[in-house]
Amino acid sequence: MKRVFFHVQHLLGIGHLKRAALVCGALAEAGFEVTLASGGASVPGVVPGNVRLVQLPPMSAADVTFRNLVDAGGQAIDDAWKAKRAAALMQAWREARAQVLIVELFPFGRRQLRFELLPLLEAAGEALVVSSVRDLLQKRPGREEETLALVEKYFDRVLVHGDPRVAPFSASFAAAGRIAGRLAYTGYVVEDPPPAGGEAGRGEVLVSAGGGAVGRRLLETAIRARALTRLRDRRWRVLAGVNADFLDELRLLAEGDVIVERSRDDFTALLRNCELSISQAGYNTVMETLQARARAVVVPFSQGSETEQAMRARLLAERGLIEAVDEKTLSPERLAAAVDRAAARPRPQRADVDLDGARASAGLIGRWTA
Repeated sequence: MKRVFFHVQHLLGIGHLKRAALVCGALAEAGFEVTLASGGASVPGVVPGNVRLVQLPPMSAADVTFRNLVDAGGQAIDDAWKAKRAAALMQAWREARAQVLIVELFPFGRRQLRFELLPLLEAAGEALVVSSVRDLLQKRPGREEETLALVEKYFDRVLVHGDPRVAPFSASFAAAGRIAGRLAYTGYVVEDPPPAGGEAGRGEVLVSAGGGAVGRRLLETAIRARALTRLRDRRWRVLAGVNADFLDELRLLAEGDVIVERSRDDFTALLRNCELSISQAGYNTVMETLQARARAVVVPFSQGSETEQAMRARLLAERGLIEAVDEKTLSPERLAAAVDRAAARPRPQRADVDLDGARASAGLIGRWTA
C-alpha cells in the first residue's frame, strides 16, 4: 500500500484544514495509507476516520496581519518552541514511511513555517513531493523569484485546487507559466452534497462566517440588515462559527425570528434548502454554496493585506453566480440592497465549475506514483 504524508497549517480560520482533510479522505478511499500532520488548533470532526491524524504542538496567528505567531496559550513562539515542533514533525514523517509528501500552501505561502518545512523537504529523499494550493493566492509582490526557486529545488508537482475557467493560477501568481509543467488543476475541493430530501433550513436566510475568527462585523451587520430587506419575514439563522467568542452578544442583538447558533453539522443541507445565503468569500463556503445552487451574497474578508477572497468574489460575481459587497464599505443598508438583488434572481442553475477536486487529486497522485 502506498503511503502519503500531508502537512497542513491553519492559522486563523479552519478552511485550510478542511480542504486538506477532504483531499486526505479521498486519498484514503483510493487505497492510500494517509497521515495528516496538522499544526493548528484541534478541530474535532473535521478529519475523517480513515486518515491518521498527527496533532503537532498547535500555533495560530496573533491577529489578521499574520505577522506574529502564538502557541496554544497565546504566547509568542520562540526558537526553542520551533525546535521542539520541528522535531515532532520530523519524527512523524519518519514513522509514516511515506512515498508521497504533500505540503499545503508552501512555498506559495506559509513562509513563517520555513523552520520546520525546509528540514522536512530536505528529508523527503526519493518521495514524490507535491505542493497543494487553493485557486487563488495572496499577492506578495517581490516574492515570486524566491517561490520559484523553492518549487524548482524541492517540488515535483503543484496541485492547484481550482478550475482555470474560473480562476487561472496566473491570476494571482504571475509567474505560473514558468512552472507550467509541474502544475495540475484538480477542480475545486468540496464535500459531497448530502442526500436529497429533508426540510432543515427550508426557506431560511442562512448567515455564516466560516470558523468565526474574523466574522463578527459581518454577522452583526446581517442581523441589523434583516429589517431592511424583502426577506424580513423569513427566519434568519446565524451561525457564528466554532471560533467565535461573541455568541452572547449576537443573541442580544437578534430580534424576531432570528436563531443564533455556534455551528451546525448539517450546514450543507441548510445551504441547499435556504432561500438565500450570506457569508464571507472563503474557499470552502463559496464552493459549498455553488454546489448547493444557493442564492448568495458574499462579503469577502479583506482586513490586513488579504486579497484572495475579494478576487474570488469578483470573478464569481462577473459570472453572475453571486452578489458581492465590499467589506470596506459594508453597512446594513448596502447589505440589505445586495440581499434584495440576490433574492430577486431565480435559483442559480448548476454552475459550469469543476467541483470534484478531492477525487481528482487522489487520481493524480495515483497516476504519478503508479
